Amino acid sequence: MPQLSRRAFASGLPLGLIGGSLLGSGLIGGGPASALAATQETAAAASAVPVSVTPLAQIRIGRFTVTALTDGYADMPYTFFPGRSAAEVEQAATAQFTARPSGVRIVFNQYLVEDGGRRILIDAGPAGSIGQTGALPQAFNALGLQRDQIDAVIVTHMHQDHMGGLIADGRNNYPKAELFIDRRDVKHWTDPAKRAGAPDYLQTSFRMAGEVVRLYPRLQAIDGEREIVPGISIVDLTGHTPGHIGVRIEDGGQSLIMVSDMLFPVVHPGATDVFFVFEQDQAAARAMRERFFPRAASEGALIAATHMPFPGLGRIVDDRGHMRWQVADWAYQG
Repeated sequence: MPQLSRRAFASGLPLGLIGGSLLGSGLIGGGPASALAATQETAAAASAVPVSVTPLAQIRIGRFTVTALTDGYADMPYTFFPGRSAAEVEQAATAQFTARPSGVRIVFNQYLVEDGGRRILIDAGPAGSIGQTGALPQAFNALGLQRDQIDAVIVTHMHQDHMGGLIADGRNNYPKAELFIDRRDVKHWTDPAKRAGAPDYLQTSFRMAGEVVRLYPRLQAIDGEREIVPGISIVDLTGHTPGHIGVRIEDGGQSLIMVSDMLFPVVHPGATDVFFVFEQDQAAARAMRERFFPRAASEGALIAATHMPFPGLGRIVDDRGHMRWQVADWAYQG
């Protein structure tokens, strides 16, 4: 378990919901390689579908305002969750109202953290490379922001759905931002030997990683847990990828932990022996979840997760020995 103090697990203030939810269709299902290929081939058309509602949600953590945004959504085939049969995953998704004909409906949440002086974005979304995505610029417009007003971007890991927005259209889309990525992920995803031996459905992530390194000369490959600015620090959540990290936001006795892909809807946190097809080291991913889930439950940690239903905020609850996701309370703010 990463070194998370009891203070770091303190709860935050009620969430203020500003927007609604995205509507539309998703992907074509299939095996990992064929399904993702179909996803990527149709991504450009999917991202062109107009999104009628831009969901935004805000929460205060001490002096910080954290805004939940989304780049869109995709339907992940039921075969994408090793550790359970497709039929079992579909049954669970049906019970949770996230089942679609082509798979589990998941979203891609990003989080903007502001303290009145700096704007820090956590992850940049897939930007049209998967499913019906590419809506993050629209969310910025709803806030009256441009991407060149972002001071820093923290990338929790170098999968395409977390960094695609950095390099969409072959450009540096956050020209004034420092970029923070764990050194282990940079090393892994820019290694030619690892790319040569990787399956087809990971090739886009390898290609994007090379583009990120080329287009972002201010990239900082960081080592381990460290503070980015006062109150915003890196949490080591290695497992999903070699350098998978979370972000802790803490001030005034309150905190929020953004845990990225530690949690996937339908299968987590109820089980630690269910994975996602993109995870290369299932043993490491399981070990991290087995350490993190009970500790988070015992401390009542307020958590933000990339793929949990928007806005992705909740807590892990130990319900008589069974871990479950409890959506965080929220209230309209006047």
